Amino acid sequence: MLIRERPRPEAIRSRPGAWWLAVVTVCFGAFMGQLDASIVTLTYGSLRSEFRTSLAAIEWVSLAYLLTLVALLIPVGRLSDAYGRKLFYLYGFVVFTGASAACGFAPSLAALVAFRVVQAVGAAMMQANSVALVTTSAPRERMRTALGVQAAAQAVGLALGPTVGGALVSALGWRWVFWINVPVGVVALAAGHYLLPRTRSRNRVASFDWPGLVLLAVATTSLLLGVSAASGLAVPPWAVVGLFVLAVAAAWAFVRRQRRAAVPLLDLGLLRVRAVSSGLAAALCGYLVLFGPLVLVPQIVVRTGGSELLAGVVLTALPGGFALAATGAERVLPRAVGDRARCLLGVAVCTGTLAAMLVLPVTPLWLAAQLAVLGIGLGLFTPANNTLVMSAIPANCSGTGGGLVNMTRGVGTALGVALITLQLHLTHGQGVRERWVQSIAILLAAALVATATAWLSPADRPRTQAMSPK
Repeated sequence: MLIRERPRPEAIRSRPGAWWLAVVTVCFGAFMGQLDASIVTLTYGSLRSEFRTSLAAIEWVSLAYLLTLVALLIPVGRLSDAYGRKLFYLYGFVVFTGASAACGFAPSLAALVAFRVVQAVGAAMMQANSVALVTTSAPRERMRTALGVQAAAQAVGLALGPTVGGALVSALGWRWVFWINVPVGVVALAAGHYLLPRTRSRNRVASFDWPGLVLLAVATTSLLLGVSAASGLAVPPWAVVGLFVLAVAAAWAFVRRQRRAAVPLLDLGLLRVRAVSSGLAAALCGYLVLFGPLVLVPQIVVRTGGSELLAGVVLTALPGGFALAATGAERVLPRAVGDRARCLLGVAVCTGTLAAMLVLPVTPLWLAAQLAVLGIGLGLFTPANNTLVMSAIPANCSGTGGGLVNMTRGVGTALGVALITLQLHLTHGQGVRERWVQSIAILLAAALVATATAWLSPADRPRTQAMSPK
């Protein structure tokens, strides 16, 4: 019973809209993941006071989580394709919820970082399967709508994080930032058991590519550490260069290993499909544009005399616009407008908005309006782009595909935060307007790359291997 997926009750399975119940269940995980990502940064001040250490040490509470998550998404997706996506998703909730409770009881910073690593393992088990469960549950013609709802759940979690985190830390203390995950996790676990469909198409493996996993972990970890170190950490230049060299060498060795392994961790043939490779490149740039302002806007608002609370309110316009477009596009745009057209429309809105942000006033009211429009563009682009990618991946590889999509999101998120942090570090001492324009120029360049890759992507096509939503 512990290693086999249980079927849904017949009363649920036979309902005409049963797939919606599965999508809503996945949204629990999407919401929790983004809420946790944005809420933990609010604990830094309290953690420094309680554990009496430096900010650089406290940053490992987030860094250890992110590094573990990005390294595990693809291998966990591969295992899920073989042994069951529902099974891994539910166990991910068990691990994530248990680790969240442990984080709240952590007696030291080292213990907290260790529990955050375990929490990231659970998050990887959920996130690697979230997109796959949505795409294999929803009918093909409703896939874009389902992915839009899931993306909106992520945006809502991201938007509520600063507000909820600030309230919990102020009223109850930093430990409740982690304990808040426990009741949500218990509800989601019960819902997943009864509402998620079993895996109908699997991709069995005779062995697991452990050397490939190590190489992938080294490559992603070195890259993210290198970008983080270049963003102002007190490390010597040779160490930054060494990290980037190690990342390139490990990535080259990983690709070479995957070409020669009898059972590779990642089928490189997936990346040779133009819809997949161009879609992942566009997704990386899209998430870079989404998360870059999370660092930039608070710095600018505070520097111009605003409060941190005002910065949080202004910043909420970005995920708010994202959620609005991700859930409302189906009601506004005609069904004849395909995924590729929606991608191009979304990145066009992003590019135009970022270009306008170079010249418009940097005041709270103007910033909120611009961020809302930017969020609308990203909310149009992201679900359609994810649909194009997942439609080009065989159904029996949905877990691997979902892992690729979420790993791309993680790397794009890290690059968005790190590149803007690096830019602000390099322009320290310059005026607010100069720093703003240079940072927006980075985001505009990413939006232009996303536009080019979306333009080069092939036209919409049906899913490679159909799959019963039951």
